[in-house]
Amino acid sequence: MRSEQEMFNLVLTVAKNDSRVRAVGLNGSRTNPNVPKDIFRDYDIVYLVTDMESFINDPEWVNVFGERMIMQTPEEMALFPNELGNRFTYLMLFEDGNRIDLMLIPLEEKEMYCREDKLTMILLDKDNALPVVPPPTDEDYWVQRPSAEFYADCCNEFWWVSTYVAKGLWRQEILYAIDHMNLVRAMLLKMLEWKVGIDTGFSLSIGKNGKFLKRYLDEESWSKLLSTYENGSYEQVWNALYAMGELFEPAALQVAAEFGYVYPAKEAEKIKPFLRRVQFLAPDARDIY
Repeated sequence: MRSEQEMFNLVLTVAKNDSRVRAVGLNGSRTNPNVPKDIFRDYDIVYLVTDMESFINDPEWVNVFGERMIMQTPEEMALFPNELGNRFTYLMLFEDGNRIDLMLIPLEEKEMYCREDKLTMILLDKDNALPVVPPPTDEDYWVQRPSAEFYADCCNEFWWVSTYVAKGLWRQEILYAIDHMNLVRAMLLKMLEWKVGIDTGFSLSIGKNGKFLKRYLDEESWSKLLSTYENGSYEQVWNALYAMGELFEPAALQVAAEFGYVYPAKEAEKIKPFLRRVQFLAPDARDIY
């Protein structure tokens, strides 16, 4: 695997030798001092360029970065809508295991780019034309205090969608049930995120997909959270659903107490026995509710 220094030298050499590239930026985990260093950190590179079309019309130009295992250019894919406007990305995984996520940004968007993400670091500015960028910080990604509306919606969505899971399990529609379990879990993770925020003074990020959540949960809670990731067994999905409730409610009560919000206890106390009734309802009882 090429070293970090080799990769940065390559990225900068390509930029210096191409007159269309006027500046180079770095974002993501390699600018974040709070992310552990490991070999899987991507190189989130930005080239601020003139003549964008000349790059896009020459798909082979990225070969200069090395032999690839696979590449994705999302803005050209029919499966996903283009959400980047005039920007264009090359997601490249190389045979040596390194990965570069290279974004081309029109030079006229340089001011916007320098302001939009506090994890931005400028590696090269050929024209000394970019604004001063402060030292990188991940504060934009810190857990945010929930509004009363966000909190209420999270609670409502958790208990509401849990009934869909129960319905899917009773109907023996395991994929339907699991798909809705993922929605319920998303609300659980959001509530746990707020709990961690309270416990840590809302001064940190738990990472994309909650990947650092383990650091801030006690061992029992972490073990229970892992148990909510079902294995395709109907019984295990039921158990996972109940485990979610056992994690969600204490966290929700803590958040409510911290901010003076109202936890919908009456709704929760109606839903919990309803789930149990559905679980043990005879399969031929089609006229329930």
